[in-house]
Amino acid sequence: MVEYSYTVLFEPAEEGGFTVTCPALPGLVTEGDTLEEARAMAQDAIRGYIESLHKDHLPIPSDKRPVKEEIRVLVSEPA
Repeated sequence: MVEYSYTVLFEPAEEGGFTVTCPALPGLVTEGDTLEEARAMAQDAIRGYIESLHKDHLPIPSDKRPVKEEIRVLVSEPA
């Protein structure tokens, strides 16, 4: 068995719950009613995606993790 690690994005859905995408795996989208459920659905979706690539003898994309940082700025209000 091989372990893979991917960055996923959890976006709150308008109707509730979360939509999950994985930038390194184009087209991978799943969702869950809770963050915990969305994580489980993401794991299942990634597993299926990789198994499909293996079956088709295609390369497995690597996850080039972006650096994410919050930057705060002060801006003067116009007079």
